[in-house]
Amino acid sequence: MEDNQIIDLFFERDEAGLTESRRKYGLRLHKAAMNILHNREDAEECVNDTMMRAWYAIPPARPMHFGAFLAKTVRNLSINKWKARGAAKRGGGEAGLLFSELEESIPSPVGTEGAYEAQQVTQAINAFLGGLEQSARVAFVLRYFYGDSIRDISEHFQMSESKIKSMLFRTRNRLKLHLEKEGITI
Repeated sequence: MEDNQIIDLFFERDEAGLTESRRKYGLRLHKAAMNILHNREDAEECVNDTMMRAWYAIPPARPMHFGAFLAKTVRNLSINKWKARGAAKRGGGEAGLLFSELEESIPSPVGTEGAYEAQQVTQAINAFLGGLEQSARVAFVLRYFYGDSIRDISEHFQMSESKIKSMLFRTRNRLKLHLEKEGITI
């Protein structure tokens, strides 16, 4: 079923919209949550909460990119759950590693100007990603948005893990230079 048809079901308050959303995106959402949480029950809870949030957000919202809307929601819920349970102290997943890989390339928003700066950073990152070749862009998004492992990405591209690590390293460095060129301090 196409995304517009699923969204129409939400607008009609037809619960089949939830069923179709889960059928189309459920596995990917669960994998994204698992990559952050490494706990099946927590991941399933985040997917369920994502569906609930979609149900309450649509209508009035009509996301242009429904899959991305769901992915961003499950990712944010998973990160919040990871932070809440203190996984960084216990090493309960790769989320800490993902954040540490990016911390030298992307500034952390702090203070009242944080929201505005975060919006500028988001726009600059989107522009940067739009200028990358497709394989580098997909690898970057799989790693830093969906939290896929290096092994999974290397299997996806049928490349060695060292090649993927190198590609991601170069992409992070290029991102850092791009952000500095845009006047965003790291």
